[in-house]
Amino acid sequence: MTWTVGAAIAFIVTLGLTGCNHAPGKPGATPLVQRPEKILDFPTLYAQNCTACHGVNGKNGAAISLNNPVYLAIAGAGNIQRITASGVPNTAMPAFAKSSGGTLTDAQIAALTNGMIAAWGKPDALNGQTAPLYVAAIKGNAAQGQQAFTTYCGQCHGADGSGGHAPGNIVTGSLVDPSYLSLVSDQGLRSFILAGITEQGTHDWRSYSPSHPLTDADAANLIAWLTSHRVAAPGQPYKQ
Repeated sequence: MTWTVGAAIAFIVTLGLTGCNHAPGKPGATPLVQRPEKILDFPTLYAQNCTACHGVNGKNGAAISLNNPVYLAIAGAGNIQRITASGVPNTAMPAFAKSSGGTLTDAQIAALTNGMIAAWGKPDALNGQTAPLYVAAIKGNAAQGQQAFTTYCGQCHGADGSGGHAPGNIVTGSLVDPSYLSLVSDQGLRSFILAGITEQGTHDWRSYSPSHPLTDADAANLIAWLTSHRVAAPGQPYKQ
């Protein structure tokens, strides 16, 4: 009986010592669920904040593909980080930085930017060539842009931009539709023109004409002509 009582007491003491850190209601050494602002893992941050618009693995989303080495090289880390933090006014791209009303810390935005470049960038994406600037340095001319569109884009998108057929009998939509133009920013159009849409086989700035890569002026003129088709109230006319 004495031995049994002693063993029971020893068991209780051992259980108490080993279980004191896991008592009901007592926090453990580390939280069971990581606080949102502590998450710095790129796949998790991207899945939670970017996939809905930019697509799984950075492609095939409603917004521009981030899994495009040419786009990443032309935009650069600074611009990507700025856009992620501050958003793009008058578009569906929100500001993610807490300082701008978003939910992410500066460290998380840096982790997203660096993660994109590490996962999807390529050091030789531009193949040693100098691309036009990511942000336009000059104001475009719409009349010259119409000429440039006919020369470089009309074969696939129609001479008037209303749509056509690309190689492989791919149907292209209208680029001058006011509803489309109301949803895309000038910078978005410039990014598409310079970097292309890789999953759809569209050109980057070097491929519109083998003998004449697009210049900064060409890109600015194209955007000036496209945006000249914007209207104040896009969509179906209201019937009175």
